[in-house]
Amino acid sequence: MSTLFDLPFEEPAKDGAQETATPESRRVLSVSELSRRIRACLEDRFIDVWVEGELSNCRVWNTGHMYFTLKDAGAQIKGVIFRSTLRTLRFSPQDGLRVVARGRIGVYEPKGEYQIVCEQLEPEGLGALQLAFDQLKERLSREGLFDARRKRPLPQLPHRIGVVTSLDGAAIRDIVTVLQRRYANVHIVIRPARVQGEGAALDIARGIAAIGLVSGVDVVIVGRGGGSIEDLWAFNEEVVARAIAACPVPTISAVGHETDVTIADFVADVRAPTPSAAAEMVVARKDEFVARIERLERRVNTAMNGGLHRAAARLGTLEKRPAYAGFRTRVALRGRRADDLSHELRRVIRSSLASRERACHTLRLQLETFDLRRRFSAIRTRLVTADGRLLAQIQRRVHRASSRLGDGAARLQSLSPLAVLGRGYAVCWNADRTAILRDAAGVAEGERVNVRLERGELSCRVDGKQ
Repeated sequence: MSTLFDLPFEEPAKDGAQETATPESRRVLSVSELSRRIRACLEDRFIDVWVEGELSNCRVWNTGHMYFTLKDAGAQIKGVIFRSTLRTLRFSPQDGLRVVARGRIGVYEPKGEYQIVCEQLEPEGLGALQLAFDQLKERLSREGLFDARRKRPLPQLPHRIGVVTSLDGAAIRDIVTVLQRRYANVHIVIRPARVQGEGAALDIARGIAAIGLVSGVDVVIVGRGGGSIEDLWAFNEEVVARAIAACPVPTISAVGHETDVTIADFVADVRAPTPSAAAEMVVARKDEFVARIERLERRVNTAMNGGLHRAAARLGTLEKRPAYAGFRTRVALRGRRADDLSHELRRVIRSSLASRERACHTLRLQLETFDLRRRFSAIRTRLVTADGRLLAQIQRRVHRASSRLGDGAARLQSLSPLAVLGRGYAVCWNADRTAILRDAAGVAEGERVNVRLERGELSCRVDGKQ
């Protein structure tokens, strides 16, 4: 395939003569065809290029792709990082950041623009991991996750200790050994987790969340042994930092050696230089704890004895004063006076109660003269008598009304047309039942009539008249 650099080059005509192209010798290209040729030229020639410059106009679209401009003092070029590549970056691309980009040149034909399709991006001068570390540290610090006021103290003597680490590393062996040596009765709950490689950060975060929900866990140790920054990177992930911050019990970060620092160290309540040091922090040696109790006991006894001696000395001083000579006699006399007053008070109370009891008896006698039960009995008798009279009156009225109703029904029955029909008579209607026939002249032969009997009706046709 030919490129722009392989197109034939024609020298200008000598002696100022110009050759005029004929319509048959020239070929007109469409814009689309020219764009395709330029794209083929660029994409075939610049397959893998490294470019350094400053990022600007970084925008992540809803598709997940990031578009940016890479520029220096003399020129600029547009660029794109597809979503799959953007997810693998350890840092967040930002405007003003100098980077080194690796990719291929592509042409966006609808706008006639060429751009670099970035397949690798790393900060210039500063490693991607270090930049990602600094960016995350700054962002979490602004949120207050490193604030000393949210740090919780470790329990003095925990009964159950949670550990989130790998079962294959030396960290778990060091932690268990130290805990059993310093406090043999401690209960250890271990949540295994991957501490290195793809998916390790998510596994650690899940382990912290799970062990924080275990009943009775007083403190959690999160950590692993030493290694490179890549090996320890799982503890620099945001998901681990937020899991430590959300843990309901105090946490100790014990990652790597003493010189290794991770984001987890800043978020945790306490940072330990090594896993063994974390185990030593979380429990005190049993004999040290007992010795501390004994020292406190001696201090308490000394303070109590000193207080008793001072109180006894002050009492002796008070007893030697002149005013204290008749103190016991005065106290005895006041006690007798108190007994006399108590006896007089009891007498007054008994007298008052007796008086009130007599008044109550008098009132009871006055109430008995009214005898409400007799009054209620008389009222009840009057009510029963009145109820009997009222019932008799109602029955008489009902009887009279029934008699009148029977007489009226008998008179109605005697006047009822149905009674006449019952004696053998009938009522004759015309065909549409609009008039009663009283004269045979009002009906023509062949016309239909209706005859009403006592029980039922007849539909008849007139065959003749008399």
